[in-house]
Amino acid sequence: MRSGIDVRARAIFNHMVYLFGLITTLNHMVKSQTPLDTVFHALADPTRRAILHRLAQGETSVTDLAAPYTMSLPAVSKHLRALERSGLIKRRIAGRRHYFQLRPARLAAAHEWLSFYRRFWGERLDALEYLLHDTEQEND
Repeated sequence: MRSGIDVRARAIFNHMVYLFGLITTLNHMVKSQTPLDTVFHALADPTRRAILHRLAQGETSVTDLAAPYTMSLPAVSKHLRALERSGLIKRRIAGRRHYFQLRPARLAAAHEWLSFYRRFWGERLDALEYLLHDTEQEND
């Protein structure tokens, strides 16, 4: 009976080591993100996009940013930290109040990346249109 327990304990231990290895790998992947990765991660959340939209109107405080949401102030602060890590916003502290403003320069890198693919797909679709038009004329 004892050997059966040992085998199960060994299997559980091996499984835990395997899971720890996966977690370590995932943590490493998250920590080694490029600036562009953090920008797209920040833009992936609709609340963060709404916060950026609000900040496009000008600098504002955390409490003003949190006002439209039903979430807690710590939850809004978590979104702000993600935006801050991405470099999309910057914080200014005046006494006990924290103010944020948009840093649009970081959006330029994302725009540049997206523009490449817009051109890429535009060229491919133009070539497809040309081929379809050419095939249509041959069938007439």
